[in-house]
Amino acid sequence: MSLDLTVKRRFGAFALNINQVFSGEGITALFGPSGCGKSTVLRIIAGLETQAEGTVTWCGKRWQDAMHFTPASERAVGFVFQEPRLFAHLSVAGNLAYAERRASSIKSDITREKVVAALDLAPLLERRVTVLSGGEKQRVAIGRALLTKPSLMVMDEPLSALDMKRRAAILPLIRSLPDQFGLPVLYVTHAIDEVAQIASRMALMDHGTIKGEGPIETILENPQFDDLTGRFEAGVVLEAAISGHDKEFQLTELSSQGHFLTMPLVPVAIGQTVRLRIRARDVALATEIPAGLSIRNVLPVTIISITANADSAFAEVILLFGTTKLRSRVTRASVAELGLQPNMGVHALIKSISLDQAPFQ
Repeated sequence: MSLDLTVKRRFGAFALNINQVFSGEGITALFGPSGCGKSTVLRIIAGLETQAEGTVTWCGKRWQDAMHFTPASERAVGFVFQEPRLFAHLSVAGNLAYAERRASSIKSDITREKVVAALDLAPLLERRVTVLSGGEKQRVAIGRALLTKPSLMVMDEPLSALDMKRRAAILPLIRSLPDQFGLPVLYVTHAIDEVAQIASRMALMDHGTIKGEGPIETILENPQFDDLTGRFEAGVVLEAAISGHDKEFQLTELSSQGHFLTMPLVPVAIGQTVRLRIRARDVALATEIPAGLSIRNVLPVTIISITANADSAFAEVILLFGTTKLRSRVTRASVAELGLQPNMGVHALIKSISLDQAPFQ
């Protein structure tokens, strides 16, 4: 499955120009600053933007070209907006029933019972949507989009209006959609922590064009994209399994590629896999295993490359930890004093408190 876009749209001085094939599996994050055209891309895909020129093809079916335009009602796209857009005069059950009546005719295993269970909507069914919290409203909005039985889900910054706690509760639900319902998701956001938690791929947008697209690990580890992903927040995603909890010291132990890490205690069951976002600025390097330090995470790594910025004090170091790449931002002076060079074995030092906890708060 794939989504093939070759479209243009001009809005005064701003021009959208997209020529991209998106994966039809998992979650692809469309990431970029506000005003770069992300939401417009979703509207074009869903058939809500009728003035764009070009072609839109989903799984070999042409939705739009110079001679044909498939209306939004016939595109089998589930759209979750930034605002829930629920019907205030209906209960939660009524909003879900409305979606069922408008469901597409495509063959689907998506059922009301499955949606209610996946999104924990049973306690909300008889309630009016006007009394729901922001997080509850968005869960209902996701459920309503699912019950239209789409073949593709698009989500336009659905968590931007929620606080950290409510975002943390919904992110795992969104991440599970491809596995639970067999639906690919195109997810618009400008929050890198959301991308790190749920996306398998990401596409970087700027000024109406796609600047880079690929697996999230490939995009985040590449310094050439730092201006778009955020130089201060630049880093990588590391998968690790929860191996234990230390209640006395409020720490969680994780295992990754035969090595252990610790981070502040998180409410995740032992054995579950989580993603950790490790920022380049939080990774120090040592040529020998250090002693007498408070830093608890010491990983053996090999230097792949060193890129020094002559206009600043810093150098970007790409490291290989097992089969995963890490990044470290150190001073050029440290590179010279330690004699760092490619193919050299060193130790990556990561403070436990620096491991990104945002998804668990």
